[in-house]
Amino acid sequence: MANSKILTQEQEMKLRQPIDEYVGKIQKQIDDLRREGTDRVIAFQNSIDVAKRDKTLTTGERENRISECRAGIEKAKKVEAANKDSVSKLIADAEGYIKAHYDSEYFQPVKESCAQEKAAAQEKYKQAVAQLEKEHQATMAKLTDHQEQKDEKYVHKNRLFDAKMTLAKDLQDVKDRRHAAFNYKYHLLDLLRMSKFSFAETQAQKWENYKYNFNRRSFLLQNGLYIVIVLIFIMLCIITPIIKHTPLLTTNNVLNILQQASPRMFLALGVAGLILLAGTDLSIGRMVGMGTTTATIIMHKGINTGSVFGHVFDFTGLPVGVRVVFAVFMCVLLCTCFTTIAGFFAAKFKMHPFICTMANMLVIFGLVTYSTKGVSFGSIESNIPSMIIPKINNFPTIILWAVAAIIIVWFIWNKTTFGKYLYAVGGNSEAAAVSGISVFKVTLGAFMMAGVLYGFGSWLECIRMVGSGSAAYGQGWDMDAIAACVVGGVSFTGGIGKISGVVVGVCIFTALTYSLTILGIDTNLQFVFSGIIILVAVTLDCLKYVQKK
Repeated sequence: MANSKILTQEQEMKLRQPIDEYVGKIQKQIDDLRREGTDRVIAFQNSIDVAKRDKTLTTGERENRISECRAGIEKAKKVEAANKDSVSKLIADAEGYIKAHYDSEYFQPVKESCAQEKAAAQEKYKQAVAQLEKEHQATMAKLTDHQEQKDEKYVHKNRLFDAKMTLAKDLQDVKDRRHAAFNYKYHLLDLLRMSKFSFAETQAQKWENYKYNFNRRSFLLQNGLYIVIVLIFIMLCIITPIIKHTPLLTTNNVLNILQQASPRMFLALGVAGLILLAGTDLSIGRMVGMGTTTATIIMHKGINTGSVFGHVFDFTGLPVGVRVVFAVFMCVLLCTCFTTIAGFFAAKFKMHPFICTMANMLVIFGLVTYSTKGVSFGSIESNIPSMIIPKINNFPTIILWAVAAIIIVWFIWNKTTFGKYLYAVGGNSEAAAVSGISVFKVTLGAFMMAGVLYGFGSWLECIRMVGSGSAAYGQGWDMDAIAACVVGGVSFTGGIGKISGVVVGVCIFTALTYSLTILGIDTNLQFVFSGIIILVAVTLDCLKYVQKK
């Protein structure tokens, strides 16, 4: 019979008993050896930590207690050192026994039992469904009243649901049993080694926990969009050589994608902080236009080809290095000023960022267009790109600027008080306020940080494109930046997002745009494609939120 390999709880415990007895005996000896050594070292160290945090102690009392504990640590360490070899031999003995007996004598029989239990549960479910269907058909044949037939169908549906729930419970029990058998080995090793595992053991536990907690629906919600985009990109890699007679995945193309993505990374990192606060920014594209125009005017060689409010500028009297620094300063200053204004209205008057940044967008575009008559300001000094973003062995160093920005923003988000407050306010601003966090300062700070990043991003874009700044430059970049954040998993519900997701989102969007451009797809159709991706990404994000609720 197939069920002959199914173990009862008593049989499973009997299989594990020799292991428990052998390892337990060794563990007792190890515990005895550690009692006056390692255990006391840990206890004294904990006492030191408690004393340091205890505000009721005077300075003298705290120092005396710490010195006593340190003296105890020194004494315990001598005992620990004396017992070290004995403990190591006992651990090696126990580990050797576990390695020789655990899998073959306990875990493998449990795995086989679980497989049989799973098959038995599924067979039981099939039989139950078949029986319910038989009973349902027999009952329906006896009924003539429409309402009674409707009631019977409802009852039958509930019985099928109960059978399905029973199957799910049985399968979960089997899953729990196998998982517990796997983890027990590491429980024994944990006690022996005091939570010290090798890299391979750590990865084995992570993989087991991933399999145990894996849920198909959650996986698709979390990664469905990535899977689709990867499939689309693979399709583009196949189609491009056929249509354009050139491969898509070349070193040069990859570097070009990363080069184009670098300035956009600054913009995406900036707006990501606002989305983390359940906000957005519609003025990014116009910020880029203002920044590139400003940078071009300052770094232009000779008298500018256009005027600003009727005044023609000429900065060639300044050294090139000074003009470069002045350009980045003005880009950052202008962008930060406008984001600060939007941030003030959002923080002070609880105005939705959609409104205040839309106002910013209109004001910036109007001012820049009116002041410059909408003309392009030509190119910048030809030697500036080689100074700031030179190519070293064909490697564009502009990528390093993006990497630096990623590291800095990651540090701010994850290692600073401001970053913790950012997540707290985004998750629940009212709870954050009650906890003593200044929502006004955090919101304003997020907008100001975004402005700094916009300024650097527009300055870099100006250098990458060797100028050509105009009011219209950067149109549509706001949507690209927002889309990259959304695709990267930064939730519009607030308080959810990672820097790694933003980076992935920017790279994905830039790669797709680059690929579609190589294929000769019209820019307007690319907008349609981006819009669909945004819609799908936000839909999946909403589904995840609804699921949590």
